[in-house]
Amino acid sequence: MQHIDDTTRTEIEAAAFRRLLDHLDAHKEVQNIDLMILADFCRNCLSKWMVAAAEERGAELDYDSAREYVYGMPYEQWKKKYQTPATAEQQAALEARHSHKENA
Repeated sequence: MQHIDDTTRTEIEAAAFRRLLDHLDAHKEVQNIDLMILADFCRNCLSKWMVAAAEERGAELDYDSAREYVYGMPYEQWKKKYQTPATAEQQAALEARHSHKENA
């Protein structure tokens, strides 16, 4: 992407991010814990990254607003509608992932 100017690159990155959010929204069955196990990030991580990016640019964005943007609704509402309790297998897999990171 070296041949693309900064403005166009930023627009492409923003469009890809919006598409990622649309994809996650279309797949609400994918739980955050599953994302954490497989990819080491989740919807909450995206929200935190947005807050950090805003802070780096001197813009104000609070975590709850960022989560509402990422989830497409208030987090508590999304949690009630779509989040399922983590299974013992999911919890064990997440613990194993964290353990592996600590030992790396």
